[in-house]
Amino acid sequence: MVYSLKVISSISLFLTMISYLNIATSQNFCLRTACNRSEPVIRFPFRIQNRQSKACGYPGFDISCGSSNETMLELHSSGKFVVQAIDYATQEIWINDQGNCLADRILSLNLFGSPFIGLYYQSFTFFNCSSSDYRKYGLNPIACLSGSTYTVFATSNSTVVSSLQNGNSSCNLIRVVPVPVDWPFYQQISSSDLSEDLHLTWEEPDCGKCESRGGRCALKINSSKVVCSNLPRHEFPRSALYAIITAAGIPGALILVGLLCFICGRVKYCDRSSSESGGLPEVDSTVDTESVVIIAGLDGPTIESYPKIVLGESRRLPKPDDNTCSICLCEYKPMETLKTIPECKHCFHSDCIDEWLRLNASCPICRNSPERLPPAES
Repeated sequence: MVYSLKVISSISLFLTMISYLNIATSQNFCLRTACNRSEPVIRFPFRIQNRQSKACGYPGFDISCGSSNETMLELHSSGKFVVQAIDYATQEIWINDQGNCLADRILSLNLFGSPFIGLYYQSFTFFNCSSSDYRKYGLNPIACLSGSTYTVFATSNSTVVSSLQNGNSSCNLIRVVPVPVDWPFYQQISSSDLSEDLHLTWEEPDCGKCESRGGRCALKINSSKVVCSNLPRHEFPRSALYAIITAAGIPGALILVGLLCFICGRVKYCDRSSSESGGLPEVDSTVDTESVVIIAGLDGPTIESYPKIVLGESRRLPKPDDNTCSICLCEYKPMETLKTIPECKHCFHSDCIDEWLRLNASCPICRNSPERLPPAES
């Protein structure tokens, strides 16, 4: 009787673990995608409308693709913006205006009703001045808002604002606007055309910790609950493993854990085979070795000449959404060594790209062929 209870308990726990793995497997139906190869990668909490089901995203994070396949985000009260980059681990997004007049959009910017807020804000005062006055003060005009007889500019410098409001100028105050900037200017600037990207963040869903551990957030099947799945194998919950051992005994636990590891391996294999990113070529044992054409990669000195960088805690790279190695499909971790191909500036784990370039004389992402170093003089 005691043995039967242990078996029933073990089966119950096993089914619970299968349910956990089903969450990860369900993400195969919500593969990461993009409007274009050069555009930011789109995955949960974002989803591309008319291409992915609503279950692949979170309310308020709908993405559309523009007429030129640019990535578009619609803010509830402010219309559509072009998405320049997304950092899923830090939950940050950079947007700009498709019509190249971001200052005009800033004047009516309203984030109320959207899940986004500014990460940093700086107050800018907009003025409308005559041409003579703006030249006298040496201000930087906002060309898309200015005309032949007047000039519009924005400043965050309180001294300039006071000078223009003292009644001795023809400048008229338009509006004071808090602008979500990429980084606050601790030294107030006299004027700006405000063409730099708007830097926003979101608080819900809170998936930053999951992403930084190498996992992926997703909606639980038939639920509005957000769960973290696809964690690396060493992240398998210890409490769950302890519960299996306690209920089933060591022999039973070994069988159950073995089955779970087999299923995990199959899930990871499916994820890897369905990914759009390239990996190291696999050898087909059925191919006649005499008919194989060997394509030489780059030589050792050329590979060693490529610049290396060591990631800090922020894991900042040239493009904020470029945080996954396209060869091994693993997220970059702090203190890891990356290597850059000089011609195209694409980054990879140093070990991954070294192995790739020994076999392939081209970048895994853009397929451009890097230049070889000239042979050493004898």
